[in-house]
Amino acid sequence: MARRDPFMARLRSVAGLAGAGTSAAAQFAVTLLITRALPPAEAGAFFTTTALGLMLAGVLRLDTGNGLIYFRARRPPEEPIGDPPTTRPEAGDRNPHATVDDRTETIGGRRAAAQALVPVRRTTGGRHEPRPSGDSGATARPLLTVALVPVALGALAASVVLTGAEPALALVLPFVVVADVLVAATRSTGGMRETLLLSGLVQPVGQLLLVGGALAAGLSAPWLIVAWGIPAVPVTILAAVRLRGTGARVSWREFWAYTSPRSLAAALQAVFQRLDVVIVALLAGPAEAAFYVAATRFKVVGQLVGQGLAQGVQAELVRAFIRGEPRAARALHRRAARTQMALTWPFWIGYALFAPQVLQVFGDGYAHAADVAIVLAVTMMVASACGMADVVVIASGRTRASLGNVAAALAVTVGLDLLLVPAYGAFGAALGWAGGMLVKNLLPFAQVARATA
Repeated sequence: MARRDPFMARLRSVAGLAGAGTSAAAQFAVTLLITRALPPAEAGAFFTTTALGLMLAGVLRLDTGNGLIYFRARRPPEEPIGDPPTTRPEAGDRNPHATVDDRTETIGGRRAAAQALVPVRRTTGGRHEPRPSGDSGATARPLLTVALVPVALGALAASVVLTGAEPALALVLPFVVVADVLVAATRSTGGMRETLLLSGLVQPVGQLLLVGGALAAGLSAPWLIVAWGIPAVPVTILAAVRLRGTGARVSWREFWAYTSPRSLAAALQAVFQRLDVVIVALLAGPAEAAFYVAATRFKVVGQLVGQGLAQGVQAELVRAFIRGEPRAARALHRRAARTQMALTWPFWIGYALFAPQVLQVFGDGYAHAADVAIVLAVTMMVASACGMADVVVIASGRTRASLGNVAAALAVTVGLDLLLVPAYGAFGAALGWAGGMLVKNLLPFAQVARATA
């Protein structure tokens, strides 16, 4: 069984990469259609609105996707999801001071030992993380209910607020928010089929077809936003149908004690990823935002490759730390980093060398953003060498450390953007993003090196 784990992790990573590749191609095609069909100012307005929508969606999801993966993945393989434990370890058998690196007690046989892993306390930096226990008592509720109710209420409230200023975005925002959470829930037992089909095919290809159709029909800007967001509707429905009958239960306190610190980190992460576009539009104008988006659109290649690899191994990383096997977690991280470098470094080197020629595909005037492309390429090469370090930090339960990393990266980015964008436009935003990106990757990389030593 131990020999099959690396093979299955590789297989899931390949599936994640396949979905990421389709999504990256579709997103690039949408950007190409917009820049070729619309003047830079109108294209920049579209990109700013979609960036705002994705930023809000990232905040409103509260990182419940990772919470769902964490709580379902940590259940022992022998125990079906939703089945109440049939054997409880005695209080005297538990070690309340055990850490992730020290969980090898045997309690009444193999099955009882697996169940005993659940309440073990994990220690990080002298502070104790919450101890999810899969409580089946009176306080436990269905896991999906605990995760989705706050997310759905927040998305609906945000839509009401947006109705006056961005009615098209307000219409599709709840579905954009919930779809990603539900797809993550399907991935929590290690399967990648739904992620590959829904997030890797239905949603991005749907966006491409509908946005292309709206452009061909000459529809106005609000309809372009609707066309971009509406594919999240079938994704939400299909993922919900797939999850019907999920029986895992957890208390509100347990779930949100673990997830709430990471919710703030995920919100900061969403702002970090999208705020630069909004800042450029506000401080330098929508046309400059279009140039910036076109030049940095290729960063989605590195991001989606990393996301695809992370989706394939995240559940296995959680299990590795629960089993007290930091070396296995380190091996998974290193293998994923090597794969990411092999897949992306040739691309980034070529992009840096031929940026002016490549950017011409977006239309007249876009080639002058070649300096942005060079900054992007060098930064993404460093980031890919660090691998999915933040995912490893989260899988180890160190959500507060992840929060601090993203907060530091966002502070650096915003500070540099406010300083540089008014004078240098898109190039200043690229420098600000690069500074934050280096902080965001190097800090967790150093933490992972210490944690898995």
